[in-house]
Amino acid sequence: MSTVATRARPRLAIMNAVHDLPVLVARDKGYFRDEGLDIEFVTTPGMAQVTTSHSVKFDSVFDRPLDSVFNEGGIDQYRMCEWGIMKRAVEAECSGLRRRKIVALGASMSKFAIAVAPDSKIYEPEMLKDKDIAVTPNNGSHFTTLKMMEGFLKPEHVKTTAAGSMPKRIEALKQGKVAAVSLMEPWISVAQKMGLRVLIESHSTRSEAASDELDGKTLAAMFRAQARAVKEIERDPTPYVHYFIRETGGLLEPNDFQTWRLLHAAPQPYTRERWDDTYNWSVKWNLVVPGATYENIVDNRAWQ
Repeated sequence: MSTVATRARPRLAIMNAVHDLPVLVARDKGYFRDEGLDIEFVTTPGMAQVTTSHSVKFDSVFDRPLDSVFNEGGIDQYRMCEWGIMKRAVEAECSGLRRRKIVALGASMSKFAIAVAPDSKIYEPEMLKDKDIAVTPNNGSHFTTLKMMEGFLKPEHVKTTAAGSMPKRIEALKQGKVAAVSLMEPWISVAQKMGLRVLIESHSTRSEAASDELDGKTLAAMFRAQARAVKEIERDPTPYVHYFIRETGGLLEPNDFQTWRLLHAAPQPYTRERWDDTYNWSVKWNLVVPGATYENIVDNRAWQ
């Protein structure tokens, strides 16, 4: 348990709806307030936003907008793909940056897909051998692409590259600059509306990260609010499709969005077995530095 004083008004990040839908619904429905929480919501640009202008590189994650804001103390808690949270928690610890711990397996498990052009001569994942797949480096599209492709190709034949945000990588695909693109919603739905062909897709888990300033009681209340929102979303997701439609800048109508790809569950403790499996896999792919331990990086204080 952290000895740092709890911030009076926690700051939560909001980025892509595919990561944050339970938080958005809990905010708008007043579920956080029902838990006695007074939260400041901080919006950061994400790679799903049609308005996102920044690009990211393979070598560093800590100069990205969300990470920069966290390092400067502007947010206390955020969520993204499981592997991305793990990499940031481990490497912040190694680099002397502001600490963040893995505090839960997150609520959102919506899909990623690998898509090709409608006239592509690539018909199955193994035909992407030694061909560029556009991803967001060191984020969910990157990690989930590797997880999907390693069942078909040896690691040395899986080639990933950066081509910018989701809309920019679709444009790169149309121009023939890459052979395939890795997409999350709402951009899988956009791709299908455009006639792109989905080769393979998989659900992708998310994790929750928090600074030492958030104690277990506060985190537990946050996760209860998210769990309540999950029940609402799973009952009927259609009232919340607008969060995704907005990210496309008008490329989708509500009935174009494939709600069946959404999957959510209540946040839960991050287990040692899950840490061992996911961390060792990430080290194998040279995606995170070795030597980290469950005790140093994971803190299930919301359940203690």
